[in-house]
Amino acid sequence: MIHPVIGWSVFGVFIVAMMTLDLGVFRRRSHDIGMREALGWSAAWIGLALAFNLGVGLVQGRAAGLEFLAGYLIELSLSVDNLFVFLVIFTYFRIPGAYRHQVLFWGILGALIMRGIFIFAGVVLINRFEWVLYVFGAFLIYTGIKMAFQKETEVHPEKSTALRLFRRVVPVTDRFEGGRFFTRVDGRRLATPLLVALVFIEISDLLFAVDSIPAIFGVTRNPFIVYTSNIFAILGLRSMYFALARLMQLFHYLHYGLAAVLCFVGFKMLLGYFDREIPVGVALAVIATVLGVCIIVSIRWPKKRTAAALEESAIDGGVAADAGAGSQNPDCQD
Repeated sequence: MIHPVIGWSVFGVFIVAMMTLDLGVFRRRSHDIGMREALGWSAAWIGLALAFNLGVGLVQGRAAGLEFLAGYLIELSLSVDNLFVFLVIFTYFRIPGAYRHQVLFWGILGALIMRGIFIFAGVVLINRFEWVLYVFGAFLIYTGIKMAFQKETEVHPEKSTALRLFRRVVPVTDRFEGGRFFTRVDGRRLATPLLVALVFIEISDLLFAVDSIPAIFGVTRNPFIVYTSNIFAILGLRSMYFALARLMQLFHYLHYGLAAVLCFVGFKMLLGYFDREIPVGVALAVIATVLGVCIIVSIRWPKKRTAAALEESAIDGGVAADAGAGSQNPDCQD
């Protein structure tokens, strides 16, 4: 058994090294990421996650390995909704393809910190107040039922209270200055649309974390496994966006599977109140089967409305909203 401090340290160094290589070496030049490159990076991150999963199983035992795999699968599946949100945000703010990777990089860096805080707080709460786990379970069942009856994920950046507050505090220009988050116009320091998109992505991830982190606590309470499975999933999400942005609408039945998974995990957590437990191997099999069936059914009976049409409608909405906002001041939106 490796000492926890060594495990955390090695993982931290690995993540810093990979993100430094990603942005500082392999993507030093801003460019629009194509399908081939995105699929390559997605496969690389999935391969690294599975290799790490194997290492966890060898060092901490088979049960820990299964817990990591279940947590990773849950988080990766729930992240599909994030891809839709990323698409809407980028099209609404008309972010050029060459700069989207940079926004996602810093957005995910912020997510690493936020989720670390969430997980630490969750572990402290559960260890101190056992009943919090049952609250999480009930919340997941409620969220799953709500998701099952929700037709589509709706995102309206123009209606975001946090975004309106941000624009009141930070002057924003509608001009792009390469990949910069700030620029100067007439001597004033203004935020570019890249920063606004980044802020909205951080807010969206915060909301998604409220669902995803309690779900992983339903599989394991080991903070190392909770955090590492979470981080591997969101690190791969950046590359998956470029690979699946136009294909993710193929999996239009997946949200029913996610709803079922959330309800199942919530039920698993509530069983603890009656001193009953579903083995992690059984839980993993159920989760994988439900998600696999939903993906197969989605491909077998495709949805007529495509992601391209969805993106066009998002662009139209973004242009209309920008026109209304820009009519007051072409350079600064308060």
